[in-house]
Amino acid sequence: MLSHPLRRQILLYLSEKQECSFTDFANVFGVDTGKLSFHLRSLEAFLTQPPNGKYKLSRVGENAIVLIKDLETWAVETESAKKTSIRPVASWRKRSVAFLLDVVIAGIIFVAMPNILYPFTLEAIFVNVNIIFFLVLFWAYLTLLEGFAGQSLGKLLMRLKVVRTDGKNMLYDRAAIRNFGKVFLLPVDLAVGWRLKDKRFIRYFDKFAGTIVVDLEPKIAKPPENGTTQEQLAEVRESPLQPAN
Repeated sequence: MLSHPLRRQILLYLSEKQECSFTDFANVFGVDTGKLSFHLRSLEAFLTQPPNGKYKLSRVGENAIVLIKDLETWAVETESAKKTSIRPVASWRKRSVAFLLDVVIAGIIFVAMPNILYPFTLEAIFVNVNIIFFLVLFWAYLTLLEGFAGQSLGKLLMRLKVVRTDGKNMLYDRAAIRNFGKVFLLPVDLAVGWRLKDKRFIRYFDKFAGTIVVDLEPKIAKPPENGTTQEQLAEVRESPLQPAN
């Protein structure tokens, strides 16, 4: 009954406008009167027609609107999730290199910043306040860049990207959560992530934030030039020769 897109559009438009006349529908959707009359008759269970002659949603129609919107949202999220799943999960090696690059970049920024709160000297570099300040700076650096584009500079260089498992756009709150574990609780984050036994999540805070790191340029194994796989070659070697008839 609701399989035709025009009928769903009529219900959604009526939900927005509260009530509409036959002429309103004809003008908005640009259909002839015969076709419109047919679809409105098909929607009788979802509509009511008060004495003023205008159409309104019935209780069944209101429930149908909720269902239509839920289905549309589900369809969008499913399509986004499919697009996300196309990219393979980044390897441990590439993520480690990206992390080290980010540490170096954040360290350069830290050293280059004017030291306002305390004198910065080589002797004081390991003072607790310096370490805390650097960690906060590192966390903010990762959160801002990943929340904006899904990539820190290290990930950009290694062609990696942080995406959400539900396929939606990356947000600053998700980036802040996943990077809190990386910056402040890395040993615990890795240990718990390892116990998850889920290849998508190297760290627990990735699972908690609903994020994964994907490889934008994965290495694709090249098949043998003659099109024969190694397994097939092994089978040929091991199979006994058959005598000719």
